[in-house]
Amino acid sequence: MTRRSIVDELESAADRIADMSRPDLQIILRRASLMLRNVSGVPLESTTADTLDSIAAEMKISRSDLIQIVLREWLETNAYLPVRTIDEESEIGGSA
Repeated sequence: MTRRSIVDELESAADRIADMSRPDLQIILRRASLMLRNVSGVPLESTTADTLDSIAAEMKISRSDLIQIVLREWLETNAYLPVRTIDEESEIGGSA
């Protein structure tokens, strides 16, 4: 199961907790517990964490999304990943 599906399942269970059986609730909580136990974070220096938080807030994205973007771009720039190509005919959001 993905993290998102577990979040959706937990939110759904919270909405209908009176209707859930005890075994179903136990299964959902155990899945969530396993997911949380297996999450490992990357420790960051406080100045680095603060800077990432500021940039993420400015871009209106989560710190996790920002880290994924920065890491992917660094890997592409340094030829560890192939550079993504943008189809010139496709519609994209945003402005220049």
